Amino acid sequence: MMKLVSLFAAVLLASFSAMAQNELNDDAESITGIYKVVHKGENTKVAVTRDTDGTFTAQVIWVENRLDKRGNVRLDDKNPDKSLRYKECDQIVLFKGLTYDGQKKKWSGTKIYDPTRGIRANVSCQFNEDGNLAVKGTLLAISQSMIWEKIENQD
Repeated sequence: MMKLVSLFAAVLLASFSAMAQNELNDDAESITGIYKVVHKGENTKVAVTRDTDGTFTAQVIWVENRLDKRGNVRLDDKNPDKSLRYKECDQIVLFKGLTYDGQKKKWSGTKIYDPTRGIRANVSCQFNEDGNLAVKGTLLAISQSMIWEKIENQD
């Protein structure tokens, strides 16, 4: 009888552990989707996806004013990495390697790239009470926050 109780307790504990892990994964996954972002007068759409290693990547997928005054596609000409200066404005990766902290309900652990200024800053993200994603970049103890409005969930 004691072995049966122990077996039942072990199965129950494993079940609760799996449920907790699934909830953590669901919380982490909630960041994925398409966002409308307005920053420095630029209207863009950004896709946040989960990578195979469990981290998250954000990439620009649409820019309202994609063409310059001469009709050419705007490039990432302010990027400090010269090899990326020829990347089209609607293909820029804003961050890679973002990780989720389930206790804080916050994503962080990497840097965000600001293509309007050509700088990288530490980033943290969390949903605010309105359900929008608050994205905070910090560089040398100076922070700037912006709101990303989720317009589409990721499947």
